[in-house]
Amino acid sequence: MAIKKDKFNQGRLRSSNITVVISISLVLFLIGIIGMIVINANSYIDYLKEQMVIEVFFKNDRNKDNLIKNEKEQLQYLDSLKIHPYVKSAKYISKEQATQAAKRDLGVDSQALFEEDIFPASITVALKSEYIDSVHIETMKKLIQKNLIVDEVKSDSNLLSEMNKGVRKITMGISVLAVIILLIAISLINNSIRLRIYAKRFIIKTMQLVGAKQFFIMRPFLFQSFLLGVLGGVIALLLLYGVNYGLIYYTILPPTVDYTYYILLSSFILVLGVLITTISTWFATWRFLRLKLDDLYYS
Repeated sequence: MAIKKDKFNQGRLRSSNITVVISISLVLFLIGIIGMIVINANSYIDYLKEQMVIEVFFKNDRNKDNLIKNEKEQLQYLDSLKIHPYVKSAKYISKEQATQAAKRDLGVDSQALFEEDIFPASITVALKSEYIDSVHIETMKKLIQKNLIVDEVKSDSNLLSEMNKGVRKITMGISVLAVIILLIAISLINNSIRLRIYAKRFIIKTMQLVGAKQFFIMRPFLFQSFLLGVLGGVIALLLLYGVNYGLIYYTILPPTVDYTYYILLSSFILVLGVLITTISTWFATWRFLRLKLDDLYYS
C-alpha cells in the first residue's frame, strides 16, 4: 500500500513538474516571438530606409565633343562618393540609360519623340541606415551640390518624415505589447510555481518543525526551480528558432540579420526563465514557512 502511495505521489510530482515546464516554455516562447519581431522589424526598417535615395543630376552638356570628358569626370565623382562614410552604395545612370528608362516608363518606342541627349546623366546615392535622417541627408545634399558638375540634387523628404512616424508608432506598439506579455509571463509562471510549492506545504512545515534551517529547506526547491527554468527556456528557444527557421525559408523574414541580437535574445530568455522560477519559488516557500501549522489548511 505504501509503495502504491509513493508511486502515486511521484506521478503527481512528475505531472506537476511537466505542467510547470510547459507553462514556462510557452510563456517564454511568446516573449521570444516579441523579441524576434523586434529584431526582424529593425532589419526591415533599415532595409526600407536604404531604399530612399538621393538623386544627383549632372549638368547636361549637349556638346558631343565633351561627352567622353564629362562622363569620365562623372565616373570619377561616383568613385569619390562610394568611399564616403555616409554612403552605402552609389549607381551611375548614363544619358542613354536615362533615355531608355524614360521610354520604358512612358511606354514609348518611337525615336521621334525623344532626343538622345535631353536627359542628363545622374547618380542614385543610397545612405547607410544609421545616417538616414533629415540632418545627415541635408548635409550630404549640400556637400554634393557644391561640386561644379552637379546641376540638381533631389530627395523625398516627405517619405522620410512619414517613415519616421511609422517607425515611432510600430516601436511604441511593440514596446507596449512586450510589457503586457512580460507581465502575463511573470504572473503565469509565478502561479504555476506557487501551485507546485502549495502541494508540498506540509513537507515544508514538517522540516521546519524538526529544526531544519530556512535555507536548508529552500535549497532543494530553489535548485529544482532553477533546473525547470533552464529546461523551459531551452524548449522555448528550440520552438522559437524552429519557427524562425521555417519563416526564413518561406521568405517572410530577411535571411540576413545580425546574429548578435539572437544571442542576446537567447540569453535574455534563459535568464528570465531562471529568475522568475527561482524568485517565485523563494517567495512561495517563504510564505509557507511563515504560516502557522493550522493556517496551512486554509491557505
